[in-house]
Amino acid sequence: MKKHNFSAGPSILPEYTISECSKAVAELNDIGLSLLEISHRSADFQAVIDEAQALVKELLNVPEGYEVLFLQGGASTQFCMIPYNLLEGKAAYIDTGAWANKAIKEAKLFGEVEVLASSKETTYNYIPKDYTVPADADYFHITTNNTIYGTEIHEDYTVDVPLVADMSSDIFSRPVDVSKYDLIYAGAQKNLGPAGVTLVIIKKDALGKVSREIPTMLNYNTHIDKGSMFNTPPVFPIFASLQTLKWLKANGGLEAMYAKNKAKSDLLYNEIDSNPLFEGAAAKEDRSIMNVTFVMKNKDLEADFLSYTTSVGCSGLKGHRSVGGFRASIYNAMPIESVEHLVNTMKTFADKHASVTA
Repeated sequence: MKKHNFSAGPSILPEYTISECSKAVAELNDIGLSLLEISHRSADFQAVIDEAQALVKELLNVPEGYEVLFLQGGASTQFCMIPYNLLEGKAAYIDTGAWANKAIKEAKLFGEVEVLASSKETTYNYIPKDYTVPADADYFHITTNNTIYGTEIHEDYTVDVPLVADMSSDIFSRPVDVSKYDLIYAGAQKNLGPAGVTLVIIKKDALGKVSREIPTMLNYNTHIDKGSMFNTPPVFPIFASLQTLKWLKANGGLEAMYAKNKAKSDLLYNEIDSNPLFEGAAAKEDRSIMNVTFVMKNKDLEADFLSYTTSVGCSGLKGHRSVGGFRASIYNAMPIESVEHLVNTMKTFADKHASVTA
């Protein structure tokens, strides 16, 4: 039985992506070779990466002057690569979760870092809003969606300094005004493909402004000049990402995807707010449409509920240890039927334990 996959990442992928990858692993394009054994220098793979870059630009309406890269090392490598390439004097960050905190730690190795605001004191359950971005910052870094804590920035900020965003867990979930950002990066394993590739969208004019020497592999210009092929790229994850990009386009693009995602998250949050056993973990105005975090009012029932959800085919619902409770990751590929199944499971569990809340 196919399970309802609520895992935070690596996470659910479209059935189309899995099907096309399965075919390509056996044989790619009737060439007599598996996708796993072709040269990254071959015409067959060049066509893959070219189409993937073109679809990223089309779906996100990427303006002229930006480059689309497929790199390795995950978002964690970007935490140091960004300040290596962009930080000359001072950078500004807001601390909205574990990954933002790790990005701050890495940036401090390269220069002054001003943490403008943090929600750490309340277990990152909201997005700070009362701060001013210093005009002399080389860039301002945000994490748009906080996977562990279930908070999300729902708008494209307008600031007077270069804006950098980690969009690892909400990329392609909604339309984005790329022109407001100098750099966007996203690990693929939430909403795009399997682990192993990181998408970077970078404004070329943002580069070349630091005085330090940058190691070849950590220099964005290296990868721009070589078309993401300075070293052997992760062929399979890029191919898989291409299939997801095709699926996104075929399903109406990002406007349509946002409408579906909003419907899914509204359905689940409405149940959390109305069910007597549960309560949301994140501030309502900052709730993520990708990662829904919630806890039980009676903590003694949490193990029973998790066991029950597992018995009815739900996977990956256990919350992160720093938050507890539950986390339902409802990325683009999650069908609304799975969210309906979880909602019905919550209703049934509440009915069975009505005496607890009576």
